[in-house]
Amino acid sequence: MSDQMSNGAEQQQASSLPMHVLAQYVKDLSFENPNAPQSLLPNQPQPQVNIGVDVQGQKVGEDIYELTLNLRCEARQGEAVAFLVELAYAALFQFPGLPEEHHRPVLMIEGARMIFPFARAIVSSATREGGFPPLMINPIDFAELYHRQSAEQAEQPQQPPF
Repeated sequence: MSDQMSNGAEQQQASSLPMHVLAQYVKDLSFENPNAPQSLLPNQPQPQVNIGVDVQGQKVGEDIYELTLNLRCEARQGEAVAFLVELAYAALFQFPGLPEEHHRPVLMIEGARMIFPFARAIVSSATREGGFPPLMINPIDFAELYHRQSAEQAEQPQQPPF
């Protein structure tokens, strides 16, 4: 019973975040399979996958922000590229009632966390349709990524956050 009550309280707290998702969309998607059909022949070595993540936010209207999650996944079999997936997945967010100084961290952390599963599914589907096993990207700590990017930006000349 107490577990149900605490779960309900956690759900209420999470849903009380003043954040609306207005739209989600693929901005750009590319899948390359440059060595097919050789890369798909039986007994090929397991590809070594390198995944790059970049999160960008910008103000696009009165209290409306676009967040773009850029994923680049390159798989190599030895020296040869097995596949390359590049995805720019975006969403529009609005923050009614949230003080403006909190917009950027909420967008870059919570917004990215919200759209990541959709981007992950697109990458997984693209690799599967390309003839490879579905690539399942591990969860990403967007808070740590945000803090790291903020520290790097603090070392550079000051620019407006949006």
